[in-house]
Amino acid sequence: MTSDYDCIIAGGGPAGMMTGLLLARAGCRVCVLEKHPDFFHDFRGDTIHPATLALIDSLGWLDEFLALPHQKAAQLHAEIAGAQVTIADFSRLKTACPYIVFMPQWDFLDFLARKASALPGFELRMGHQITGLLQSQGKVRGVSCLDAGGQPQEITAPLVIGADGRNSVVRQAAGLRTLDFGSPVDVLWFRLSRLPDDPAPAMSHAGPAQGLVLIDRGDFWQCGYVIRKGSWQDVQENGLPALRAALAALSPLPAARLDELTDWSQLHLLSIRMDRLEKWWAPGVLCIGDAAHAMSPVGGFGVNLAIQDAVAAANILGTPLREGRLQPRDLARVQARRLFPTRATQGLQKMMRRKRKPDGQAAPRPPGFLRLIARWPFLSRWMGRLIGMGFRPEKLSAQLRNPLKAIGK
Repeated sequence: MTSDYDCIIAGGGPAGMMTGLLLARAGCRVCVLEKHPDFFHDFRGDTIHPATLALIDSLGWLDEFLALPHQKAAQLHAEIAGAQVTIADFSRLKTACPYIVFMPQWDFLDFLARKASALPGFELRMGHQITGLLQSQGKVRGVSCLDAGGQPQEITAPLVIGADGRNSVVRQAAGLRTLDFGSPVDVLWFRLSRLPDDPAPAMSHAGPAQGLVLIDRGDFWQCGYVIRKGSWQDVQENGLPALRAALAALSPLPAARLDELTDWSQLHLLSIRMDRLEKWWAPGVLCIGDAAHAMSPVGGFGVNLAIQDAVAAANILGTPLREGRLQPRDLARVQARRLFPTRATQGLQKMMRRKRKPDGQAAPRPPGFLRLIARWPFLSRWMGRLIGMGFRPEKLSAQLRNPLKAIGK
């Protein structure tokens, strides 16, 4: 059978865009389908970890990338028992960028799209909503979708990669089973203005039942308010004044700053999930990133883990895809390569989250894991390694470092 592409990638997030870019560098014909008309969606994961920065450096793009607006953090802090504690120190990492970068995800994705579009085998289709998988003789052969004008289309390829997030259409259509680890909390994201004389607060401010995270984004604070799982309706019924009062009790900013919250549309609910597919693949289909393993926002691991999945997938699949000899065992190799770091990261996130009381309220103290870091500060360097680089950082194969050689030019 002839196919339109070597690979179709569902989802134009970090995992999908990086996988598409790298497979195109390997000489494959790749089509990325993104359901939104653009990348401009607020409150996505905006942390770029040292391992991802090292990857960008190995591609030769680091200076250009860091010319984009961003903020840097060589350490992450938390407020524990009224004291500021360093929970992760990246400054001692032996890598090109020993710090985390905070950058709007749309800028990151636009950057990847520009680089990928310069490759002859890459195509990005915005506003294309995948509706299902095409199957023949027990194998996935492509996707059905609605194009930007709402018209149905069928696009074929010997491999479909699901990088379409925690609500993945691909993994659902492929019938892949999920292990759900639950989550006791959700997060409300919102913005507050940042003024020159604002204090430099810790990254996290912990109260007896809730938590407030503030991230310095230059001209504004990106704020995350932790609430009990499923309590969003209760928060709304209590009213905005009650919410502002609860935030003021936790925030290091002047209480009057909370008056900027005047409408519920300013708050965005992130329903926290932590899960993992039992099997990431089936003949002709593979899931990576959040489609394979939804992560908690604790530690900001999600984007970096998705990028590492993309590198592993491109390293393993690039040659067999280009040469038309892809086998199910190649897909199994991707899961085998990435399963340990996924399990270990989710295990670490479980240790970092707060325990819940029987009534659903948070325990009055931070997790014991964080209390250990507060007691023995040298552990912050170990955490900097785990958060910054991950449990198994991936490196580009020779064919991806030298794309012209990979496609025989």
